[in-house]
Amino acid sequence: MTEVSPKPGQLLVASVLLTEGIFSRSVVLVLDSDADGALGVIINEISQTRLESVLPDWVETVSEPKLLFGGGPVSPNGAICLASIARSGEEPPGWRRLFDDIGLLHLDTPIEIVAGAYADLRIFAGYAGWEPGQLQSEIAGGMWHVVSATYADVFGGRPDDLWRQVLRRQRNRLAFFSAYTDDADVN
Repeated sequence: MTEVSPKPGQLLVASVLLTEGIFSRSVVLVLDSDADGALGVIINEISQTRLESVLPDWVETVSEPKLLFGGGPVSPNGAICLASIARSGEEPPGWRRLFDDIGLLHLDTPIEIVAGAYADLRIFAGYAGWEPGQLQSEIAGGMWHVVSATYADVFGGRPDDLWRQVLRRQRNRLAFFSAYTDDADVN
């Protein structure tokens, strides 16, 4: 069996085996994966905390829906901002490329610099993290499917249906799981 090590920019799509907890039906964008472990953000979970209450100056700069996303269970009081640069080839202050034209934006960057420099922004409270070998073990155990991400996955306007959307577009048996119901007896 080949060991699967996801790369930044790929998605971890929760398998139907993950039926409980924060990762049930989640879609995680991998931000980093190496010998030290892996981390990513859940991109289809809206936070219960309102963005206005924690980062009011950023509300007008984030993409629709203008909400705070629940990035994961690690450091839930911290925030990660994903941003897509407006003009390819530029690297605005405070931004670090992850893949394609998507990168991390420091939230201490002055808002005046941010306005107009980015096509899309999304802020996540917390992140998901795995120790060395843990994620590979979970993938081998069938808990996650590793697939390619699209720009719309990261910044699309319908995060509530993202799990099904990502599965539906796969050109293999994974597409069948997009119709999976919560009641396993009727599947």
